[in-house]
Amino acid sequence: ELDLGCGKGLLSLELARRYPDRLILGSDVMLGRLRRIERKRDRRGLENLVLLRADNLDLASYLLPHDCIDRVHLLCPDPWPKNRHRAKRLVTTEFIGRVTRLLKPGGVLHMSTDHLPYFDDWQRILAVYPALRPDPAAIADIADIQTEFEMQWRRQGKDVPHLAYRYEPAAPAR
Repeated sequence: ELDLGCGKGLLSLELARRYPDRLILGSDVMLGRLRRIERKRDRRGLENLVLLRADNLDLASYLLPHDCIDRVHLLCPDPWPKNRHRAKRLVTTEFIGRVTRLLKPGGVLHMSTDHLPYFDDWQRILAVYPALRPDPAAIADIADIQTEFEMQWRRQGKDVPHLAYRYEPAAPAR
């Protein structure tokens, strides 16, 4: 599983604890954050958590091989809500195309945001990909885990909806 932009690492650490038989990858660009997660990981003896200092777009584009991930998590990325900043948003049709290259057939894309207009944009973007099909049950096992951002937004009364889509590519033509 890949936790893109893992932040303070709550999801990555909990996934590694719950699923010791799975390899969990947590990525972030902030070295300080990764070092703090590394210390927590080591104190807890979570040998199945690997931390990567990488840009999300680079990671999805070429740093990992095709068809290598069972579940990708992208939780509360910066929504860049101002109109003049929209071009900085991570989630675009190009990005989703790159993320799907990472997913194994049957793999899951899991996303959340506190910014409802961004959430609406995601649904329009995801509708472009017929190989991605809504599957809310695909994240039922982790529905109780909240990131630090999600807890913060919920304390402020904001909704933080989650999406889960299963990757079901078409069989190659014969």
